[in-house]
Order: sequence, then structure tokens, then C-alpha cells
Amino acid sequence: MAVTFSDLHTEQGVKSVEEHLAGKTYISGDQLSVDDVKVYAAIVEKPSDAFPNASKWYDCVASHLAKSFPGKAVGVSIGGSAAAAPAQAEAPAADDDDDMDLFGDETEEEKKAAEEREASKKDTKKPKESGKSSVLMEVKPWDDETDMKKLEECVRAVEMPGLLWGASKLVPVGYGIKKLTIMLTIVDDLVSPDNLIEDYLTCEPNNEYIQSVDIVAFNKI
Repeated sequence: MAVTFSDLHTEQGVKSVEEHLAGKTYISGDQLSVDDVKVYAAIVEKPSDAFPNASKWYDCVASHLAKSFPGKAVGVSIGGSAAAAPAQAEAPAADDDDDMDLFGDETEEEKKAAEEREASKKDTKKPKESGKSSVLMEVKPWDDETDMKKLEECVRAVEMPGLLWGASKLVPVGYGIKKLTIMLTIVDDLVSPDNLIEDYLTCEPNNEYIQSVDIVAFNKI
């Protein structure tokens, strides 16, 4: 069953993570998963000593991520509400009875985050300073026969001003299928995640390998 957290940028939200981690090492199961990365990305800073479970877990996730990001970090400050953004691209409707959805439905929290992102796009009354955002995407193949190396090459081949691809890894889904999770940093005024998905990642010729792309975490830097 999916676990739901909200308002992770607040002390109350961190408290819910603290309670969930009682007697546990990770958010889901006994190994680091994309669930841990989602929650980690939504918490704006390391929990204080008042939350020992969450603090220990945060350090553990940070240690794993540090291996994927070997560059020297100078530290960033993340403002605003941190929440996981939802899937924007759905798998095309299938006429074949053998097709099935292995990736599950979006949660209420993800739907709410989607509405907030759409509302922010329409708010043009106040001028906004150019900023950056950190995005975590899930790229899904068509089936277990898809060449995942080629799939990742297609993703990283997309280049544009304001887009920087980061660390990635393959995550097992089931039935021999794996999905690609990949981090990216964008300049908000130059790159739209939705346009990146619709106009580049899921159109020809990339859709030979890519079935759909979901945004699972979206945070302002």
C-alpha cells in the first residue's frame, strides 16, 4: 500500500516521517528505493536531533546520493513547499489484450502538486526572478525487451540551454521490466519540464524506446 506524506517542508510533516521510520531503515522495504529519494527531495533540510529516526535516515540517503554526485557541493537553499509532482505523460491506450499497467496510479498528494504547478504557470501578474529547479524523472520503457542503454542515450541526447542531466539508475518494476530514474537541473525561464517530455522525450524517434515519462519530484533551488 502506498505511503502518503504531506507538508514535508514543515515540522509536522517531518514528524510524520519520524513516526513512519520507527523500527525501520527505509521508507519502503529493506533497501533504498525511489520512495526514499522522493521523500528526501521533499524535505528542505536535515531533520533536527528532535527527530532521531528521520535524521539517521536522511544521512543514510544523503550518503547513497553522494556516491552518484561526486562533484564538490557548496550547498543550496530550497524555498517553498516541497512536494512530489505527478506523472504528466500517460502510456498510450492499447488495443492489445496483453498490455498492462505496471506502474500504478498517482496519489492524491501527486494530484495536488500537479494542480499547484499548473496554477503557478497561469500566475503572470507578478514578475518572477529567473531561478533553477531540481527535477527527478522516471522514464518507462515499452517492455522487458527494450534496450535500456539505448533508452538512456536517447534521454541524455536531448540538449538545450538551461538543461543539465544528472545521476541516473535503473529500478526494477516487475516482470523483468526496469525503469530509468534520472535527476536533472533546469533554469526555469529556459526549460519547461512538460515541454521537455512532450516535445522531446516522448516524440519520434525517442518513442521507439520510451513509453512515458513521469515527474516524481520537483523542487525549486
